[in-house]
Amino acid sequence: MNDWRTAPAHLPPITPLGWLRVAWRGFAFGFVTYFGLVLLLLVRLVERPLFGQARPWTPHITQTVCKLVFPILGLPLILRGQPMPQHGAVVANHASWLDIFALNAAQRGYFVAKSEVERWAAIGWLARATGTVFVARKGTEAKRQQALFEDRLRAGQKLMFFPEGTSTDAIRVLPFKSTLFAAFFSHGLADILHIQPVSVIYHAPKQHDPRFYGWWGEMDFASHLLQVLAAKRQGRVEVIFHPAVAVNAFASRKDLAAHCEAVIRASHPFAVRH
Repeated sequence: MNDWRTAPAHLPPITPLGWLRVAWRGFAFGFVTYFGLVLLLLVRLVERPLFGQARPWTPHITQTVCKLVFPILGLPLILRGQPMPQHGAVVANHASWLDIFALNAAQRGYFVAKSEVERWAAIGWLARATGTVFVARKGTEAKRQQALFEDRLRAGQKLMFFPEGTSTDAIRVLPFKSTLFAAFFSHGLADILHIQPVSVIYHAPKQHDPRFYGWWGEMDFASHLLQVLAAKRQGRVEVIFHPAVAVNAFASRKDLAAHCEAVIRASHPFAVRH
């Protein structure tokens, strides 16, 4: 049996009409994204000296841009449930680069991403501008990263992260890693924070590989973007907000991670574990 991480998706060749869709959708996608980025950076010049760590204005720009991306792609975004009003974090399964747009369109928050993302062309630049928290996979960085999380959470920022640690092929949920949950149990934060599990579920276009929107393994971002832009008929993406839970209702980070994984897995129609 092939390892799913190395099994390629069966994607159709792009037709001449598909390339026309790539051209106009790609132009609109790029224009909206980078116009929004320029506007965000200009507003941040004023926002930073006035509010410091807090960002009362710029997240609205990020959310608006991400909402516009889905009609540009012709990809319906369906929201179920409500973002929690409490302070804390959102945890979600991770299937695609589209998750970033879907979750930002649904609510205002700040992603936690691995440090490698900061060096990615285009994506790293966008991530830095929108306030992403970058974490390194080094034990020596643990205390510094935990302090950074605490500062952002105490500033009232809502963090969003993917406990699986990697994106998938959109038809499975991987076991959740509990490492990042540790920050929620430090220095009294457990008594004031909530965690909200969120499911992101992709339905491929009819007669396409069910992994069409998944982005995993060594897949090239540009090639995958072209496939999404070229699609004649899109599928849909659902973002499901589950009930938030108080951190202090759990004895440990592992218990909290296990709860979030179970809730998300139960709502996912594909939910392959490995």
